[in-house]
Amino acid sequence: MKYGKDRYGNLISRLGYGCMRFTKKGPSIDYEKAKKEVLLAIENGVNYFDTAYIYPGSEVCLGRILEESGLREKVYIATKLPQYMTKTRKKIEKIFAEELERLRTGYIDYYLMHMFTDISEWERLKTLGIEEWIDSRKADGSIKNIGFSYHGGTEMFLKVLDAYDWDFCQIQYNYMDVTSQAGVEGLKAAAAKGIPVIIMEPLRGGRLVNLPQDAMEALRDSGTGYSAAELAFRWLWDQPEVTCVLSGMNSEEMIKENIRVASEADAGCLTDADRELTQRIKSIIKSREKVGCTGCGYCMPCPHGVDIPGNFYYYNLMYIEKKRRTRIEFAQNIALKKDPGFASKCVACGKCEKHCPQHIPIIEMLKKADKELRPPVYRLGTGIVRKFTGK
Repeated sequence: MKYGKDRYGNLISRLGYGCMRFTKKGPSIDYEKAKKEVLLAIENGVNYFDTAYIYPGSEVCLGRILEESGLREKVYIATKLPQYMTKTRKKIEKIFAEELERLRTGYIDYYLMHMFTDISEWERLKTLGIEEWIDSRKADGSIKNIGFSYHGGTEMFLKVLDAYDWDFCQIQYNYMDVTSQAGVEGLKAAAAKGIPVIIMEPLRGGRLVNLPQDAMEALRDSGTGYSAAELAFRWLWDQPEVTCVLSGMNSEEMIKENIRVASEADAGCLTDADRELTQRIKSIIKSREKVGCTGCGYCMPCPHGVDIPGNFYYYNLMYIEKKRRTRIEFAQNIALKKDPGFASKCVACGKCEKHCPQHIPIIEMLKKADKELRPPVYRLGTGIVRKFTGK
């Protein structure tokens, strides 16, 4: 196993264990299976385990495994404060105490503000005294490192990154998300500040494993012998800014394969041919898109607040991946922001079309995107959630 370092010199395994996808047995997690898999990972050098308050049964399962095996001190636990559920300082303290109890531990190694999409979420937490709370938890040793996980756009990520002296951050990043989410710009900005970057969704929830047929043929014909997952992981570990890549492993075969790749891959591991292969597969996936938007941002800022690249990104994604999943991701990243950049805000002023290098009929395509991304039931659902979260 290869290791990266956190801000304090602690060694973090380049492969992290994402505990959201423990195998279920009926409505509950299959504890014995999960235990066998977690112990196999630890035996082979994995020492970073990521869970969260809202992952059903995950914290309880991980805590029990580590206590019963006596391995708590051998690993790092990362879990998260569901900031979207907290409206008072008392609620923050209650949730954190519950997490310590679930995990059967007196401290959390890496604690994250969960699922930021907008700087306003951090500003709201500050009004609740979150900075003082973090200081007190660090002082008493119950939190070792403080960070955040992120699911918004690059511009807002950079604002969150600069808003506090973070110890680490966690971003969605893979070869399809280079200019969306925090993107490569966010990755490099965090690394430039000396902030370790944990990668989630390296396979986009399995979509970079279940490739289109012509993409799978290109991979087979390449002669590399890589599986689709191995290529995606190697693409990430080829970048020196990546500290740790999380994988939601739920089989012994998957764990062994990922550990093998993690032990072999490192910065600079890709050949020019590997990079060309990755780009070819990416091009095949993108050929199914509805709009030829490259995410360059020349159309921005929209004077009326439309997130033009964001709407087109998710409109395209609907025809590459499952529509329901994409609509949920669209809600997380755009619809639930304080100032959502809905396509319906477009007043057809035409300013964007004058600057688009791809000469996209933006006004017309925004209407189509909005219709697909926000059918009536989704408009109702996101409206209810926005009201509940005070947005």
